[in-house]
Amino acid sequence: MAEADEALALQRLLQLASPSLPVGAFAYSEGLEAAVERGWLRHERDVRDWLAASLEATLVPLDLAIYGRLHVAWEAGDIGCVQDWSRYLLTSRETAERRAQERHLGHALATLLDGMGEAGAADWRIGGAQADDVSFAALWALAATRWRIDARSAASGLAWAWLENQVLAAVKLVPLGQTRGQILLFELAQHVPAAVARAFELTDKELGGSLPGVTLASTAHETMYSRLYRS
Repeated sequence: MAEADEALALQRLLQLASPSLPVGAFAYSEGLEAAVERGWLRHERDVRDWLAASLEATLVPLDLAIYGRLHVAWEAGDIGCVQDWSRYLLTSRETAERRAQERHLGHALATLLDGMGEAGAADWRIGGAQADDVSFAALWALAATRWRIDARSAASGLAWAWLENQVLAAVKLVPLGQTRGQILLFELAQHVPAAVARAFELTDKELGGSLPGVTLASTAHETMYSRLYRS
């Protein structure tokens, strides 16, 4: 890829990973709100351990590993394969809130990409042919392949977007100061490149991951009386 093309791909990745991307990711804490409410996360170190464990135990063997397969499928134009892996990711979400989150973010990104003129995105919008199998990662991979972002960089961006959203939630909920939140991001981000590398080496038989504590927090969040986040 020419230097100018690489620079443009980087700009596209920054746009995709930006918290200003209008998909509503800021509305989800993925159980973190319930964990704070129950007293499981009281300090910065608790949040660091919680997110580091999530990165290693769920993002690596599930989100990032499947993302690599989705990216390859989009590059090959194999929509059936995209559907299969997207459905796998969606059904791996262990609570109703997490499945609803996956669908909402996927539909929102599909709507955005369709509005930007990306062919095929409309099929993943609500009412589209692939709407029932939608996942956020599937549409992220669509954008990345169309914008000529390489698979590992795109996966790193996906992990960063997740990490940033989680830290921003912790800043509000624990609470952490803005500076401590940035320090936490700085510390955890150093693990992302190796996490992506491990994820891309996994075989199909090695896919799948779960953290019971995170699942319990998500389940508890569904019945919280008062809450800021949708998950």
